[in-house]
Amino acid sequence: MTNALNLVWNPPTGIDLGFFVIRFYSLMFVIAFGLGWYIMKNIFERENESLEKLDSLFIWTVLATLIGARLGHVLFYDWEYYRNHLLEIFLPFRFSPNFEFTGFQGLASHGAAISIIITMYYFSKNIMKKSQLWMLDRIVIPVASGAIFVRLGNFFNSEIVGKETESPLGIKFIKDHFSANDAVNETQITNSKEAYHAIATNPKFADLLQQVPAKHPAQLYEAFCYIFVFAILFFLYWKTSVREKTGFLFGLFLVMLWSVRFVVEYVKESQGGFESALGLLSTGQWLSIPFILIGLYYVITAQEPLHHS
Repeated sequence: MTNALNLVWNPPTGIDLGFFVIRFYSLMFVIAFGLGWYIMKNIFERENESLEKLDSLFIWTVLATLIGARLGHVLFYDWEYYRNHLLEIFLPFRFSPNFEFTGFQGLASHGAAISIIITMYYFSKNIMKKSQLWMLDRIVIPVASGAIFVRLGNFFNSEIVGKETESPLGIKFIKDHFSANDAVNETQITNSKEAYHAIATNPKFADLLQQVPAKHPAQLYEAFCYIFVFAILFFLYWKTSVREKTGFLFGLFLVMLWSVRFVVEYVKESQGGFESALGLLSTGQWLSIPFILIGLYYVITAQEPLHHS
């Protein structure tokens, strides 16, 4: 039973410029990285670091995020498939049953986190000539802001949806329930975009719309909470002396971000992975626990550097 108040979610894939469609999902990544660069620029200026280093930091971080998120998805969530389709890990195509452009479906935030931490180790040592924790304490601020937009991108893509709910917060994700082929077959409208639109708005297809269950918009819950994670880190860095405590902001980021993830997982649909082997928690929750524990360790052991007079 779905509530009459439930929003029907069938957004366009992006902004159609006629010759090119700017996908909302891609646009959210561009905003995340652009805003991240701007925040980091202000941090570098405050710390009197050269802005030349910022450009290479930006390129390294973008690559680490995308490659790490991709490998994270492949290894943590879908290894059964990809071990037999190794080429598809880094190519946006599917070769079987027939050749198809798929884009990169599947990016996992745990993978991005691990690869950013590894990259910052290299970057801080070789380029910044600073400690890795100095770098991590600062990079987590733009990362937290980026997390907000990536989840909004998931919302536009109707992916990472929540479990079914009868609450008025539930949203009917048409594209989650009907694949493009299903929508075309059910409505007999050959253009999938028009078919989706018909299911959403045409009373003739009300019975199809009725089949779409209302689900928790888990992506929006996460994005909303990440606003606070970002705001707290931003405030502490700019307005308090806590940034002097090496490792504190990094640890706090890990604890806050992955705790949000852990809690929101309770209303998320299963994303697959190894959860069935371990039971009790979801794959996302199992992967979040080590990050939370590492974060607690850094928050507790964070020390102010000794100032030599």
